[in-house]
Amino acid sequence: MNRIYVLLLMLTLLASSGQANRRKPISTTPQQTYFEPDILPRPLLSENALNHPQDIVVHRRRHSFGKRGIDVSHYQNRINWDAVAEDKDVNYVYIKVTENAGLVDKMFQTNLREARRVGIPVGCYHFFSPTASPMAQLKNLTAAVPHLKQHDLIPMIDVEVKGKKTTPEDLRRRLKQFLKGVEDYYGVKPLIYTGQNFYNKYLSGHFDDYMFMIAKYSEGIPELNGNPKFVLWQFSASGRVKGINGAVDQSCFMDSYGIRDIMIKK
Repeated sequence: MNRIYVLLLMLTLLASSGQANRRKPISTTPQQTYFEPDILPRPLLSENALNHPQDIVVHRRRHSFGKRGIDVSHYQNRINWDAVAEDKDVNYVYIKVTENAGLVDKMFQTNLREARRVGIPVGCYHFFSPTASPMAQLKNLTAAVPHLKQHDLIPMIDVEVKGKKTTPEDLRRRLKQFLKGVEDYYGVKPLIYTGQNFYNKYLSGHFDDYMFMIAKYSEGIPELNGNPKFVLWQFSASGRVKGINGAVDQSCFMDSYGIRDIMIKK
């Protein structure tokens, strides 16, 4: 009887052991999801960061970066536009046309003609003065650019000076008057260019209907008050592009924005 009991016990233990071996082990380690840090793309880093990869900055907010372009004026002197067109990082160009109430950039017509000849989407920009008459500035701009038939991109207004004796309220009032004049004349709402600090101090919350190109040359994307239409980031004033001797401003589209957002609807 004892022998039968021992034999049955051994058979039971062997069966239990086989079932245990067939079971999948249960992990006690919780599942984890890993996210890649939001690192500024290498071409958009400052030269200092490019030379010291360990200094790459992790952003506080997640953004994606789109195609890049440039803006030029007489400061770039004569440009080899055939060479520029070969640079894959030049997908659009803004060309300075006017400043204040009487200045016209001496290279505007040449740059416009040549950029169009090589097939780069092109737009013009005006450097806004906070002290000159908005209507006199509008007259200067429209005399140099009577229509937008030769332009692909909506006009851009460069706003980066307040004026020593101009109050923030006067700056905004005159700028709104000028922007309305541009929109009424050309039939398109212009793009506003300004710096991060200038925007936060003087423009935030007052021009939410407009799209912005924001300049900031240090590492890390511009941090802006409110929720503006942050379409383009001018990330460098010392860029290098084929066909241009010396430095040139470079910018890129932000998030889901692209060239279609600044194209003139024809």
